[in-house]
Amino acid sequence: MSAIGVVFGDIGTSPLYAVKEVFHAGLTTDTTHVFGALSLIFWSLTMVVTTKYAIFIMRADNKGEGGIMALLALTLQTAKNNPQKTRFIVITGLIGAVLFYGDSIITPAISVLSAVEGLQIIAPQLEHYVLPVTFVVLGGLFLIQAWGTETVGKLFAPIMCVWFAVLAIMGLINIVQQPEVLKAINPYYAVSLLGELGWKGFLIMGSVVLVITGAEALYADMGHFGLKPIRYAWFGFVFPALLLNYFGQGALLIGHPEAIENPFYLLAPTWALYPLLILSTLATVIASQAVISGAFSLTRQAILMWLH
Repeated sequence: MSAIGVVFGDIGTSPLYAVKEVFHAGLTTDTTHVFGALSLIFWSLTMVVTTKYAIFIMRADNKGEGGIMALLALTLQTAKNNPQKTRFIVITGLIGAVLFYGDSIITPAISVLSAVEGLQIIAPQLEHYVLPVTFVVLGGLFLIQAWGTETVGKLFAPIMCVWFAVLAIMGLINIVQQPEVLKAINPYYAVSLLGELGWKGFLIMGSVVLVITGAEALYADMGHFGLKPIRYAWFGFVFPALLLNYFGQGALLIGHPEAIENPFYLLAPTWALYPLLILSTLATVIASQAVISGAFSLTRQAILMWLH
């Protein structure tokens, strides 16, 4: 349960903004394009997170530790007495580490801000409070880091379990109203959309990739929680909840294209908006904690590699 509280925070809060950004990148909200976008999202999660990370890469641990540094250490064992190969592996590993640190920098800002932007939907007159509230929430996040990953994980786990349950329920309610949205599982719609867009498809994929931000945390936090708890949580709870919510947002857009203003919050009934805003803010704090924890693990592994 603690793994859910730390590992899946980042990828678990992507529904707050990912679908909206995909369509803001240049897609219209007609049924064909909704199917195409959902298909891209489904197959990105399936191929990158489920297949690449959860099934294959997480098998490559270094004495129980995961992450790019663990992978670097394992790969270097194949390059003994070969300076050129060693140099290439080290440079590649450093680039991977830099990309992860970059994700760790932007995730707290974009996640918390996306959650607090719910104020604009609930009460437009409170729009000018969005940035100050975001600053306060982020400040509080960094103050609790001294408690340690284990303590924070136990504190956050129940909240994240509620979060994923709410994601699933909100999505399922809307899927029931527009069940044809499930056709988007067919990869034909993804290929057809990219074929239609041509080179502009890169812009769309730049937004689709938001649904897999935080996937690195599954691997990077193996040293904290182990392989099996992370895998079980992903396949049994997190992955299904995310898919239900993304397809629920797609179902909402099919029936109400104007909901693209903020499809996540508009999934919920009016009476649930304030509780959802509070839960979303808490979840995005946890999302930020997830990448901070991953960045700490990465730094610790780098230090251990240098000392040895």
